[in-house]
This record gives sequence, structure tokens and C-alpha cells, in this order.
Amino acid sequence: MPEPTAAAVRPAPTGVIHDIGYQRYEGPRLGRRQVFGALYGHGVRTVFGFGRSAKAKIFPWLVVGIVSLVAVALAAIRSQIGEPVATYAQFADSMSWLVIFFVAVAAPELVSRDLRSGVLPLYFSRPLPRTDYALAKLLALVTALWLLLGGPQLLMFLGAAFTTKDGMSGVWNELLDLLPGLLYAGLWAAVFASIGLLVASLTGKRAFAAGGVVAVFLMTTPIVGVLSILPSRAANELAGLASPTTLVRGTGIWALGDLLFDEGEAGLSIGGFGPVYALAAVLLVAGATALLLVRYRKVAS
Repeated sequence: MPEPTAAAVRPAPTGVIHDIGYQRYEGPRLGRRQVFGALYGHGVRTVFGFGRSAKAKIFPWLVVGIVSLVAVALAAIRSQIGEPVATYAQFADSMSWLVIFFVAVAAPELVSRDLRSGVLPLYFSRPLPRTDYALAKLLALVTALWLLLGGPQLLMFLGAAFTTKDGMSGVWNELLDLLPGLLYAGLWAAVFASIGLLVASLTGKRAFAAGGVVAVFLMTTPIVGVLSILPSRAANELAGLASPTTLVRGTGIWALGDLLFDEGEAGLSIGGFGPVYALAAVLLVAGATALLLVRYRKVAS
């Protein structure tokens, strides 16, 4: 009997390599700026629920609807009585309580989900530095909060501009009233976003992150109440520094004066410590941002 050849004893092939059309990418490779912009844009969309399920859109757009409805109502009342019911800065201040809960939902969506799903090593691969990730998320939340408070002010401005009886001079005066309101909304956005994102970055569980954000803002309020009843006048006037909400309001009282409200109406007396409040607000935002950057350096390591 002839011996089997090598070809005869070779095992039959068990698989086939198919060419399914994968090709090397030969187009332009975008750099750090484009990656930062994409992450920032995705963050803003995430806050408002774009690109997510219908369930994720319910709360943010409910809040947007509430503030917009209030703005339209104020504009309608002004068109009837001929006088503003509230200034733009007063509107931002009165809607600030909604910002707390908006941040409590938005901040965990921006950072806690990434922590829990373990996708940060993908983000931190080149060309995105670790600091860029944190800053893009922070800027996205600041933008979303500013739009939340500033967008309705634009509705109020348009209502006033179309109903003014003073022509272009009336529109110009209305614009001069609008700008401080937008700046005040930016202050709310910067303070609340920096604190909220820092707290949310400490845990990958969204429920814990949301509870922590609400606790930081609400549990500091009783401290202000305690300090405001001390026998020391200086302690009473500095009491607002103990809570982010009263810190922003005190800064607004000092910077905007009558455009916001009188101290008696605000329920907060700052005396001559207005510059202290403004400095404290700047330091708070800077400190929270620095801690956020340190947090993500630690996560990356």
C-alpha cells in the first residue's frame, strides 16, 4: 500500500478569512481643539436630553417649560399694565431654586455615568488631556444653566421691545437692563455648575451624586440662618457666605443694587461686605474647578 502524502494527511481548513471591506483611515486627523469641542457639544446635548431616550428629556424640558412660561407671563402682564413686574435680574434670582434640582439631575448625567461605565480610559487616550475632559464637562454645564436662566430673559426682552412706546430709545434702555440680568444668570451658572460637577464626580452612582448635590445646596442654608441671628452685626452681614445660594445673591445685591432688589426685600443684609461676597464667589468657582481637575488626575492614575 502506498504511503499517504503530506497533502493527504493535512487537516481540512476550518475557517476562511473574508475581506469585508475594512480600510485604513487616510483622512484628516483632528486635534485637541476638535476633540474638546465635540465633548463640549455632546455635554450640552446630554444636559437637555438630545440624543437620549424620551424619558431622559422629561425633567430638563419640564424645567425649561416652567421658566419659559413664567417669562411669557411676565411679558404679557407688562404689555397690559405698561410697567415691568420684575427686572431681568429678579427673574433669574426667583428661578434659582429650580437650578438646584436641574444641576442635581444634569451633573450626574455628565460625569457619573462615565465613571460607572469605565469609559474614561477611552476619553483619556490621545489627544485629549485629562484636564480637557473636566473643563469641557464644566463648560457644558455652565452653558446649559446660563441658557436655562438667560433664554427666558430674551423672551421677556422681545416682549418689552415690541410693546415699548419710546421707539428705539426704549429698546436700547431695555437692552441695558437685560445685560446685567444675563451677567447675573452667568454668575448663578458658574457657581452652581462648578460645585455640582465636583460633587457628582465623586461617585459613579447617579442617585448618590444627585442626593449629594442637593444636600450641599440645601443643608448649608440653615447655617446662614444661625449666623444671621448672632448678636454680632458683622457675623450677620457675613452669614450669606456660608451658602452658595446666598453667596450669589449677596454678590448680586452689591453689583446690581436696585436692578435686583433692596436688601430688606432680599432678606439678606450684606452691609459694606459686598466686595467680600464677590471675591468669595470668584474663589469658590476657582477652588471647585481646581479640585475637579485634581479629581480627574486621580481618576486617571
